Amino acid sequence: MKLHAFKIAAMLTLGACCIPLQSCKEEQKTIKPVVVEFKKEGELILKKANDSIVKTLDIEIADDDYQTQTGLMYRDQMDMDKGMLFVFPEEEYKSFYMKNTKIALDIIYIDRNKNIVSFQKNAEPFSETSLPSDAPAKYVLEINAGLADKWQLEVGDKIEYKRID
Repeated sequence: MKLHAFKIAAMLTLGACCIPLQSCKEEQKTIKPVVVEFKKEGELILKKANDSIVKTLDIEIADDDYQTQTGLMYRDQMDMDKGMLFVFPEEEYKSFYMKNTKIALDIIYIDRNKNIVSFQKNAEPFSETSLPSDAPAKYVLEINAGLADKWQLEVGDKIEYKRID
């Protein structure tokens, strides 16, 4: 009788231990979507060649290998007063693509003097087509598609930006 009671107690204990393990396995199977939130790291001013201000944007700054390779990938949307500024160590011809990027973008190439040198407008989401600059660039600004035309930006216009710590 004592042995039978011991077996029952042991089986109940084992059963209680197995239930949490089973529920843990079920929780691990749940895949949560990746949500990338905008993090304001600076402010950028777009100016016409005559120095009149066109627009002020809150920006994220991509200035290391991981950030420049990831950019705005996996984002579902971006507000119209925001953008991402890529800062590269060298001024050279650049080329971007839209792999894993869900939102259409205008890509603005900017030289070391912070003058706009070329555009790739209305870049198509998820496209792996190369979108090169027409001149060497040290900076690249990504904004929502259509804004470069809406704001009447042109080659020769300029930017100023500052980091916010």
